[in-house]
Amino acid sequence: MHFHPYLTFGGTCADAFAFYQEIFGGPLEVMTMAEAPGGSPDGAEPDAVMHASLTTDGGALLMGADHPTGDFTGPVHGMCVTAELPTKEEAHRVFDELSEGGTVQMPMAETFFSHAFGMCLDRFGTPWMVMAGTMPGS
Repeated sequence: MHFHPYLTFGGTCADAFAFYQEIFGGPLEVMTMAEAPGGSPDGAEPDAVMHASLTTDGGALLMGADHPTGDFTGPVHGMCVTAELPTKEEAHRVFDELSEGGTVQMPMAETFFSHAFGMCLDRFGTPWMVMAGTMPGS
């Protein structure tokens, strides 16, 4: 079994996923509401994203969409997307890029469970935990 984050946005999904693609690489597929079979659902902006999927160079899958009615109040509290990178250098790079224009909640640092760990909200309001593998024995 796999769990895959599905993020919701209030009209910025296309920009957010282009940003994530710059950071993580991999192919990005985006379908707008207007491209949906049967056209835009009632009340939906035609240019809003109905579905986006990014398969990263490392094989992870991140998906998302704009809220169909635009009635979006922000990410769910108590949830973060976790990105586990193979090296602390890569974790620092990803964290720095994700947090640019956003808010650092916990700066990158070595912890008892990871060589590098940090938390941030990106400029689209998505909460992230970024880490570099796990420490031996954790």
